[in-house]
Amino acid sequence: MRLQGKTAFCTASGAGIGLATVRAFKAEGARVIATDINTNAVEALRAEGIEAHRLDVTDGAAVRAMAAQMGAVDVLFNCAGFVHAGTILDCEEKDFDFSFELNVKAL
Repeated sequence: MRLQGKTAFCTASGAGIGLATVRAFKAEGARVIATDINTNAVEALRAEGIEAHRLDVTDGAAVRAMAAQMGAVDVLFNCAGFVHAGTILDCEEKDFDFSFELNVKAL
């Protein structure tokens, strides 16, 4: 119960590393606020008893509104990210732009 009494805010919580982290934080006693852009993933998290919200971390206004609504947090785990398959030479400009927007500028 190392996180008992703490609030953890997690992005990209619907699958993979994000989901595993949310579950681990909850098991350690944290109040977990899980977010994901995928509505089905948010519903699945809620079905597990996890507080979950839909959030597009590339939408600055939505991020600010969520932060104001949630208040202070003790842990921020930003798992949202995108990696194009292949090399930079294989990457189309739109994919590079999306990667930069999500990995560098978001949240």
